[in-house]
Amino acid sequence: MAQPLTIEDLRVLAKRRVPRMFYDYADSGAWTEGTYRANEADFAKVKLRQRVAVDMTNRSLASEMIGQPVSMPVALAPTGMTGMQHADGEILAAKAAARAGVPFTLSTMSICSIEDVANHTQAPFWFQLYVMKDRDFISRLIQRAKKAGCSALVLTLDLQVLGQRHKDIRNGLSAPPKPTLANLINLAFKPRWCLKMLDTPRRHFGNIVGHVTGVADMSSLSNWTASQFDPQLNWDDIKWIKDQWGGKLILKGILDPEDAEMAARSGADALIVSNHGGRQLDGALSSIEALPGIVDQVGSRIEVLFDGGIRSGQDVLKAVALGAKGTFIGRAFLYGLGAMGEQGVTATLDIIRKELDVTMALCGLRDIKDVDERILVGGRAGAIKRLTAV
Repeated sequence: MAQPLTIEDLRVLAKRRVPRMFYDYADSGAWTEGTYRANEADFAKVKLRQRVAVDMTNRSLASEMIGQPVSMPVALAPTGMTGMQHADGEILAAKAAARAGVPFTLSTMSICSIEDVANHTQAPFWFQLYVMKDRDFISRLIQRAKKAGCSALVLTLDLQVLGQRHKDIRNGLSAPPKPTLANLINLAFKPRWCLKMLDTPRRHFGNIVGHVTGVADMSSLSNWTASQFDPQLNWDDIKWIKDQWGGKLILKGILDPEDAEMAARSGADALIVSNHGGRQLDGALSSIEALPGIVDQVGSRIEVLFDGGIRSGQDVLKAVALGAKGTFIGRAFLYGLGAMGEQGVTATLDIIRKELDVTMALCGLRDIKDVDERILVGGRAGAIKRLTAV
């Protein structure tokens, strides 16, 4: 097998190796998938200035995200059912992230539990929280994250109701997959995935099964999750969560300057500009188009992080140039995980690191901390004009 050189190489390999329902779960968006596609495509509208005859030696990508040192301004985003892309996926991804010196974020809807990941890794990881109606369960979940040594809580705000994802419905998405004829035929062509999955006991939602009364099988779990996401979540709830947690708090799912203002006033340490990977409100702005307005609104008062559409180190550089203090990758690392397991996540991070480093050098800079609108053709105004052009 040839060495993967791009995230696209990993995506193609993952599509061959991961069962259809789980590949589609990662590689899809809501309704028409217009926002999902725009997240990636809009990066191409932002143009970089090439500079020459400048000293390009002694380059550094080292930075900080919420005060935590990182080897580059990149973190692994929380992604549901990561352990269905590859057996023990969350543990493998966390190990690869720690080795690379970047944060890993565990989803509430992970296959491996908080305790599983903590027991198999050394570096503290971040935990992402969905707010459920069962506040006693949420309180216990927060305490479990604290006990596991999680160094930040990422509170997702944009999933009070679930955007319809047609592929998941058509595939009958479940974890583990139901033994239907179509699934069994598809699994027969994914022997590597099946052998790895047979070798692990982690096939259910580890943070939920065994931790909620009455949730012991797939039917009760499905019913519970469908009824538990809280549509009444509001800004007053954030104070309760912040008090329960007591540590670094990041608010994920901000796409509008008015919501960014509320986030800045909430006392949170950071916000993440995100449209949930185009999986919620189809027709919303791409994350990169929304980023400049949010930075203008609150960038001096709260750390602005970025999520959505990153498929290269160049994308990371463009987001940083437009004001993001750090970025998250979701699908990019899932492609690597599905393609090659832990080695694939490492490959994802290596690809992004190399592209980020070389592109920064060709833009005439040696330190990621110096990256700003100077590297953009037309500066910030030029980038915004291209992003908003019809």
